[in-house]
Amino acid sequence: MPVTPLRDNPGVIAPPPLIAVALLALGYAAEWFWPTPPVPSLFRYGTGAMFFATGAVLLVSSLARFRAIGTNLQTHKPTVALATDGPYRRSRNPIYLGLIFAYLGIAAAVGSLPMAALAAVFVLVLRVGVIAREEVYLAAKFGAAYETYRAETPRWF
Repeated sequence: MPVTPLRDNPGVIAPPPLIAVALLALGYAAEWFWPTPPVPSLFRYGTGAMFFATGAVLLVSSLARFRAIGTNLQTHKPTVALATDGPYRRSRNPIYLGLIFAYLGIAAAVGSLPMAALAAVFVLVLRVGVIAREEVYLAAKFGAAYETYRAETPRWF
């Protein structure tokens, strides 16, 4: 998937937040067929809040870094700078980690096992339909700088 002037973006299958919302909706619908046994509210809400808060911190700090370096957040727009510091020192994908944690937080707070199970699908779709395409795009666009960053920083954590 070479980078061309006609398409200066990674060509991901869909915006990651849209993928998350679609899978949350699918999990919610699945509750009609496979209802989750009741779980005490305090446990659900407490667990959900911890996961969601972790995701929110990762998302806010990652988005702030994107703004600080002046690159685009939207996956259909060109990446103009490579984020390698802040949360990007520990993970090449802190935004996606944040989305995964937020997704798990919602699933826990709602108390839905189907929603929680679809988190694995979310990770797989992110890995194959988003991250793999972004990695090819960034390698083509930033060359050695991206390859060095990729070698020094894990994909997830």
